[in-house]
Amino acid sequence: MLLLRSSSVGDAFELLWKALTGQTALLVYAVLALAVILFLVLYVIVLEYRRDRERKARVSGEKAMERATAEQTIRTAIDENMQKNAGIIVTGGGIPVRGSQASKTVARQSEGTGEQEEEGPENGSRFYMLTEIDKAYEHYTRPTYNESISLKELCEVFREYAAGALKLYYDIEDIRRFIGALAVTKLIILQGMSGTGKTSLAYAFGEFLDNKTVVVPIQPMWKERTDLVGYYNEFTRRFNETTLLYKMYEANNNEEIYITVLDEMNIARVEYYFAEFLSLLEIPNPDGRNLDVVSDRWENDPKLLQHNGKMRLPTNMWFVGTANNDDSTFSISDKVYDRAMVLNLDKKAVPFETERVRQSKVSATHLSELFARAQREYDLSDRNMRRIKTLDEYMIKTFHITFGNRIMKQIRAYVPVLVACGGTELEALDDILSRKVFRKLESKNPVYVKQMADGVCGYLDELFGEDKLPLCKEAIRLIEQNI
Repeated sequence: MLLLRSSSVGDAFELLWKALTGQTALLVYAVLALAVILFLVLYVIVLEYRRDRERKARVSGEKAMERATAEQTIRTAIDENMQKNAGIIVTGGGIPVRGSQASKTVARQSEGTGEQEEEGPENGSRFYMLTEIDKAYEHYTRPTYNESISLKELCEVFREYAAGALKLYYDIEDIRRFIGALAVTKLIILQGMSGTGKTSLAYAFGEFLDNKTVVVPIQPMWKERTDLVGYYNEFTRRFNETTLLYKMYEANNNEEIYITVLDEMNIARVEYYFAEFLSLLEIPNPDGRNLDVVSDRWENDPKLLQHNGKMRLPTNMWFVGTANNDDSTFSISDKVYDRAMVLNLDKKAVPFETERVRQSKVSATHLSELFARAQREYDLSDRNMRRIKTLDEYMIKTFHITFGNRIMKQIRAYVPVLVACGGTELEALDDILSRKVFRKLESKNPVYVKQMADGVCGYLDELFGEDKLPLCKEAIRLIEQNI
């Protein structure tokens, strides 16, 4: 009996073992293992997706808080700025309005009650700050400008003001180059070692004109124009306005000279975030330089916003970019350099004593008239025009570099203005040729440039006179030394 039972149990175990280790069982095991693996993969994917959504939501929330903080800071600055203007007061809600409108805005008498009804800061427009500018300029009176100042006097008085009032010292040659650059293009690049006064030069000029310079710190992640001018928020149905947008709109309402500093401009790629500005500034007719702000115009949008949602780039605003060349920055492309005027501030000026000079309000209209007058009176001499054409042929033959129509146009705009500022024609030619033509040798074969350096320097002495173009020769020697 026991033998029968043990035999039955053994057979059962044997059948079970065969069932568990058979081909069908192994196939089932494989399917189950695959299912477990798929489940784990899907679980990890879903987990990562949730984490990514949480991370994006957190980043979006942080950005929203940063933008809200920045907007509040800007509004506070606007309120403080507008309080300084005659006839402007600030209501309890922080809205700057003209004195003639104060009684209407601060309080209204409710019919039949005698109670005051306070009006909040909401003005019904998606552009809060730009609409406030419209209100502020309803009773605008043109200030008194200095219409008698000349370009030479402008350079000298500005230099003395910076030294006397701000304790900022600059060589007169750098001041002339800065003023001359304003006549050529709306984009100026200041290069040089830290501490040589790149940002302070633009700041001092704004102080001298009694129109404070706007400083826009460029951020490394900027890639498009909305980083500069703001964007429309579909959630809040408001436009997130920036200081630059505010200043551009304000500039379209008056004749002040506006200087906007793009601080550390090459910490992000200039060709990305400033691309639309570069294209618009190339249009000869200022009326055709219209920047996209929104897709269309609403009924209560600011007055100067066009029907297609564009805004005209102000002709009285210049962009001054400061650039450093180190491991944390991007190189500036030829596209940007060709459209800009470059000033190298390589050394600090020697301090000097001067009496404190007052500010001088100069209108952009008068400055443009001074530029046009200088270009008529001090046009390039025929002798130097022949020299430039000869040099152009030499550079094409030797390095395959040509001046081009843009550079020639810039030369003819820059040289007369620098002469009117107190410089000489050869000094002006030396400066602009070194920045616009000989800088291009940096992109050529350095070994070949080094071999040709002595010959090029000798050719410049032969064509223009010995040591008449020191900056051009310095640019060649610098490339030679860097090899």
